[in-house]
Amino acid sequence: MAKRDPTPIEAFLAPLARHAQKLREVEGLVFWGGAEGWDANPSEALEAEEIAFYAEGLLEDGFRMRWSLMASADAPGLADHLRLEFWQDDSPPPDLPAGWIALDQGLWSGG
Repeated sequence: MAKRDPTPIEAFLAPLARHAQKLREVEGLVFWGGAEGWDANPSEALEAEEIAFYAEGLLEDGFRMRWSLMASADAPGLADHLRLEFWQDDSPPPDLPAGWIALDQGLWSGG
């Protein structure tokens, strides 16, 4: 059987899934927002094995997403969590919170 090419969503989520697989203890913190603003606190925390599956379903439903592998600015070499931001309108995602840096990041604006 021939190997199929990944869908655009699968290709976008591949680096996120690799981080979640490698960093088994990392949580995925889910943030929602849009034109009316962004929640300051996560709506939920996902275990590593749930992250890519959760995101894939929302992307297939037309949501936009930015994922960021986050580290504290005080410990820039130590991954702390995966920040998952979802929205539906054309507004951009917010700036990253003060005191945090992105070690890796991906942006899905539809497709």
